[in-house]
Amino acid sequence: MEPELVALATAGATTLVQQMATDGWTAVRGRMAAFLARRRGTADEEAVEGELEVSRADLVAARQEGDQAGVDGVTAAWRLRLQRSLREDPAAAAELRALLDEVAPDRDRTSVRDVHNTINGGVHHAPVIQVGFVSGDSTFNVPPGRPHSG
Repeated sequence: MEPELVALATAGATTLVQQMATDGWTAVRGRMAAFLARRRGTADEEAVEGELEVSRADLVAARQEGDQAGVDGVTAAWRLRLQRSLREDPAAAAELRALLDEVAPDRDRTSVRDVHNTINGGVHHAPVIQVGFVSGDSTFNVPPGRPHSG
């Protein structure tokens, strides 16, 4: 699955779970149920609304118990569901973006542009591995006076 669609599904699930705890939840629930029901090829929005309400109850219980793993589990379940919907119907991405823009217009849409990592210490004798997703141009600078191996 394309990284952009994975990010969209993640944003969708995060926004959905955040909205579960707001006064506007009923409207969001209806909109998301309609979106998901269309992906399923069924008009059974009520069944999807029921699933969303079960998730909301799980979320509320997890938050009351201080169970972050439970909160994360609810988010992960909806992320996977949205990923499946986007994988089966890539045209749904535009509809999901529009839905997110309506229900959470202030959500963070920025992405990281520049990352600067500094490594200090006696690392010139051993490899250093940093992990992350890199796209676009990468520049590696070695400070003056430091050996460069590679």
